[in-house]
Amino acid sequence: MLAHAPAGEPVQISEIAEQQNIPKKFLEQILLELKRSGIVISRRGKQGGYLLLKPAGEVTYGEVLRLVDGPIAPLPCLSITAYRKCEDCNGEADCEIRRVFARVADATRRILFEATLADGVSVDEIAEAV
Repeated sequence: MLAHAPAGEPVQISEIAEQQNIPKKFLEQILLELKRSGIVISRRGKQGGYLLLKPAGEVTYGEVLRLVDGPIAPLPCLSITAYRKCEDCNGEADCEIRRVFARVADATRRILFEATLADGVSVDEIAEAV
């Protein structure tokens, strides 16, 4: 929603919450994290709201998802930012599940870190990429 707002025009949190069907309190937490990371800024007052600090074409879905949800990996041993050995692991080199999910993780990251907020990726485009 912020990616499609007119340049320099803040969008109020209540408007975002309503249009995106997101609870306002949850959205506040997300926007606070995006603000801390330098993706959005907030303006106070009657004409206040949130704006993208960076151009939408420079913010990837992967960047936002990682900030909001944490590591982008189906298994902890595949995380780039928060690696952990799986609890029941007998050895990563021999793990068939890890090999399959590594391909899933690589494809997911590629799509998420290539697509920007400006792209407005549709479900059909994501399906074609996979």
